[in-house]
Order: sequence, then C-alpha cells, then structure tokens
Amino acid sequence: MSPSMIRILVTLGALAMVGLGLALPWLKTPAIFVLSYGLAALGVVVMLRGGQISFGHAMYACIAGYTVAFIQRAHPETDGVVLVIAGVAAATVAGGLIGVFVVRYRAIFFGMLNLALSMVLFSLLAKLYEFSGGTDGLRISRPPLAGVTLERDGFESVLLVASVAIAMFLGWLVQRYFRSAAGEALAGVKTNEARLEYLGLSAQRVLWFGYVISAALVGMSGALFALVQGLVTPEMGYWLRSGEFVFIAILGGSVHAFGAFLGAVLFELIKLTAAAYLTGVWQMLLGITLIAVILVAPTGIAGLLRMGTRPTEAHR
Repeated sequence: MSPSMIRILVTLGALAMVGLGLALPWLKTPAIFVLSYGLAALGVVVMLRGGQISFGHAMYACIAGYTVAFIQRAHPETDGVVLVIAGVAAATVAGGLIGVFVVRYRAIFFGMLNLALSMVLFSLLAKLYEFSGGTDGLRISRPPLAGVTLERDGFESVLLVASVAIAMFLGWLVQRYFRSAAGEALAGVKTNEARLEYLGLSAQRVLWFGYVISAALVGMSGALFALVQGLVTPEMGYWLRSGEFVFIAILGGSVHAFGAFLGAVLFELIKLTAAAYLTGVWQMLLGITLIAVILVAPTGIAGLLRMGTRPTEAHR
C-alpha cells in the first residue's frame, strides 16, 4: 500500500472516530481511551524499532497522570492544556533520567529492569496514602480547556477532537523520525549495534534518545487518560497495563507508526465486545487474537496493509 493511500486511510479513520463520537455521545470516552492506548503503544513501538521491549512503560503514564493530579490539587484552576503539558514534561524528564541507566542493558535485562522500576513506583504510590491517596488514588476535577469552562458533554467533545489531532500529529512525527537518520540509527541498534559503533555513533546515546521519545509518548497517553477518567490510581503503572501496551504494539505492528492505533482500536473492540458477551473468557479471546496475528501476520496489522503481500514475504 502506498504512503498516500495510508494517509487517506488515516484521515478517514480520524474523521470517522470524531464523527461517531459526536453522533453517539456514549462512544466519546471509549474513543479517547483508544487514542490514549494507541499513544502508549506508539511509545512501545519506538522501543521495538530498536529491538528492545519494555514491560514497565506504564510507569510513564502513571507519572504523567499523577503530575496532572498533584498540580490540580495545588492549583485547582489550572487549565487542562497546562496540565497535559506538565504531565508530558514530567514523564519526559523521568524518561531521560531513567534512560541513562536502562539503555546500558539489552533484551530481557532491559525489559525486566523497566518492569522492576515500574513496580517500585506502583508500590510507593499504593503505600504513601497521605501523598498519593493510596490504592484509592486521586480525583481530578474537570478543568477549563484553553480558558473555557465546559460541561461534561462539551468537555469530552473537545477532548476527543484534541486527542484525534494529537494522535495524528504525533503519529506523523514518529513516522518522520523512523525515516530520519536518527530513526535509522535506532533500527541499527536492533540489526547491528557493532556497526553503529564502528561508524562513530554511540548505540547507548541513540537508544537513550529513542527511550526519551518513548517516555514522552506514554506520558501524553497518561495525561489524556487522567483528564478523561477524572481519577488516577497506582493501577495506571501496574505491570498488567504495561503488558496491554505491549500487546497493542505487537497487534498493530511496528512497520508504521499508525499501526499502534490500529492495534488499539482492535484491542478495545475485542475487549468491550468480549466483556459484554463473553464475560468469563474475554482474556482468552484476546490471547487467541494475538496468537492468530503472530502466526498469520508477524509484522502486525500495519505490516499487512503497508506491504500488500503475503505475511511471510513482508516478514522477510
């Protein structure tokens, strides 16, 4: 499939999501959740391009979400735009600091170190009740957006449109990054790290830059999630949430940035449908779906759409 066709499909998908959300108000919140999960999965995809997988990236969504809650707690009239920017900034700074240490490791060590750090954060937030509200979390009042105070329906409508715009812009930006010299260098960490060093590039620095981008994307996800849900809890940083992000990233594929959002849409559709009609086995249905995608389309949904060939050829 040509790049122009992909752009057309992405645009049509974005318009359809906004249209359905505005026409059917009950779809607004699930749609924002889908976009939030897609942004988080996009962060995981950035790491997958470098051959690394993190089982603890939900900690950056958690950091962003709690930053939103803490700031509003101290300054209740803070605008929602400022809250989102602050949440993303906090996640980015945390990613920069943590990345200095974790990019020294590869493969399972990289994944498990991120997992360990996320569980430390989860435990602290659950135990420090006076600071974080413990397992009950912290509530977030509906803030003004761009200086305008809105009722719930208007707030969700604006947040949906803004989330779609943010997702499209960041997806385009990440795709440009993948095609840039820095993005190619990140892919080189996966394929031949030694060659990067011979070319005079620091593999750790290249991976660190990708890690910071990844943390910022997941941070954006957490900030939007916190605003639409109106509540942050330690569960935002739990390892199961990180696993969901990885699941979506694999489902959508890493050959194109917008694959993360395709994976998020399919994930949420299966989850909601199965939870409604197959309450006891919805996790099994998700597992079967992932196995089917790995066997039939190892490059994910985006791989099939982009290559327009058999999955095995695309994989090679």
